[in-house]
Amino acid sequence: MFGSNMLEVAIGIIFVFILVSIICTAVREGIEGWLKTRAAYLEHGIRQLLADNAGTGLAKNLYNHPLIFGLFTEGYKPGKTSGSPALFAKGGNLPSYIPSKNFALAIMDIAARGPLTNDVNSDPNTPVISLDILRQNVANLGSPTVQRLLINAIDSAQGDLNKAQANIEDWYNSGMDRVSGWYKRSTQIIIFSIALLVSIGLNINALTIADYLTKNETAREMLVKKAEAINKQGLPDNQTYDSAKAELNSLGLPIGWAQLNSSNTDTKSLVGIFFGGIIGWLLTALAASLGAPFWFDTLNKVMVIRSTVKPHEKSQEEASEDRQVPVNKGQVATPETTTPVVTAPVVAFPAIQPAVAATPTISQGQQPSVADDDTEVDGCDVEATDKTNDEDLPPTQGGVV
Repeated sequence: MFGSNMLEVAIGIIFVFILVSIICTAVREGIEGWLKTRAAYLEHGIRQLLADNAGTGLAKNLYNHPLIFGLFTEGYKPGKTSGSPALFAKGGNLPSYIPSKNFALAIMDIAARGPLTNDVNSDPNTPVISLDILRQNVANLGSPTVQRLLINAIDSAQGDLNKAQANIEDWYNSGMDRVSGWYKRSTQIIIFSIALLVSIGLNINALTIADYLTKNETAREMLVKKAEAINKQGLPDNQTYDSAKAELNSLGLPIGWAQLNSSNTDTKSLVGIFFGGIIGWLLTALAASLGAPFWFDTLNKVMVIRSTVKPHEKSQEEASEDRQVPVNKGQVATPETTTPVVTAPVVAFPAIQPAVAATPTISQGQQPSVADDDTEVDGCDVEATDKTNDEDLPPTQGGVV
């Protein structure tokens, strides 16, 4: 079973992983804000969903629709037309998120009134969109795949326009689930790469930190206090790269390359430090790629285990309340080894002198008597002459129910 010291070392390492994860996430968000890769993945997914890989048909009409065009600036420019988007694909000014309701209403409006925005389809006297109008003008979509899907949504709605809209939203959400999977996988690769660079650049070696905390009780206690504080307050939402890095530097852990500035450091020791830290850097990078929320949940669980182990180590096992000393087999218990017995006072009664009877002589053919010396005293030799049968006894009264 782990002791409290090992749990405190684990808590300290988890706290470091939380800070490193925040640093890597901040770097990733900075890159995302510059490149807008999420928008590139969304645009690629919509082109596939609308069967318009070139981005010159329905996908272009959708992005140019007022319900979607209002989410970004400038015009629509399709992304990479072959293959998946690159890890660091640029999304330009395209939106990073399109609500499912906007998507469904835009598709229905294009089907009912056409893709262009002009005086005809913008006139107030334009007929209200209904399922019949959608079915009659479904060819405005210009995509047989989407046209068939819209007809299926209309048929399954059974005359309810809102149900048809909900069917289109469900179709869109299912397609975006696949896009989210693409983006998450690319993000994991990017964050791991960032975490590895941060681990090497700042020399954050998980094995070195664990060894240091095992030997340094003061540093271990300080980290546990900080971990307890963050466990009570919760994971900060607005912590930046600078604040997380400053917090990491204030821990006093063997982090950084400052120890290599001494004059005694030669090329051979540098090579040993580099190759010796590869495993520790990889562990730090793998841990940071899991994200700060994962390690925060792990910290909560370890804190609960520590709160159980710590009091158990401080309190000794209580002895049994039974103070009776066990008696070995074959050994007679003495007054010192037995529990005293409280006896009642003895009351003296007059002594009864037993009658001495002569030993009877047993003749041949006579059964031996079972009478003993106390026969006359207890009356066992008296033969009962007045017997009452069981049938003649009076009925019993009372008793216990």
